Amino acid sequence: MPFNIGPGELILVLVIVLIIFGPGKLPDIGSAIGRGVREFRKASSDLEESIRGDTKTPPTEPGSPGATTGTSSVDNPADTK
Repeated sequence: MPFNIGPGELILVLVIVLIIFGPGKLPDIGSAIGRGVREFRKASSDLEESIRGDTKTPPTEPGSPGATTGTSSVDNPADTK
């Protein structure tokens, strides 16, 4: 653990939090902490991608010069005689 917190200290902190906030607020606190961690991870991965230059290329739209229709004369048996 980064702060050298053992299991005894961790249990003591959790008991104090339970006494202060009560059992009704613990799910709300846990979900708020989870959302914060999730947003932090997303922001850090977005920042890392922008630093590396790994931007995602947008998909080509149908009808654009780089797009294909998915069929060719070889794929269509009616075209081959």
